[in-house]
Amino acid sequence: QVQLVESGGGLVQAGGALILSCAASARTFSTYAMGWFRQAPGKERDFVASISGSGDNTYYSDSVKDRFTISRVYAKNTVYLQMNSLKPEDTAVYYCAAAKGWSPKLQDVHYWGQGTQVTVSS
Repeated sequence: QVQLVESGGGLVQAGGALILSCAASARTFSTYAMGWFRQAPGKERDFVASISGSGDNTYYSDSVKDRFTISRVYAKNTVYLQMNSLKPEDTAVYYCAAAKGWSPKLQDVHYWGQGTQVTVSS
């Protein structure tokens, strides 16, 4: 079973930046496509960003395009989400996810992290 441990959430003012980290326990980290989802209070869990196992392909939801950047560091078995120009609407619990095969919106997620709270104030 792959364990995903997230960190980096917190409170930030609108227009600020935050970096989320997700450390994976998998020995074969490079074989997993990785991604981030988020869930705001009273709303469904939505896709945010994904990155292929090789790191060559990334995809973002329209709401975060040009503001967020997903990346991975293989030596650390870690995926990151750099969030810039944050808006109050970005407030949500952010979840790290892993899949055995990559697709733009990271369909068929196999493993989930515990979630980390991101709150953007004005």
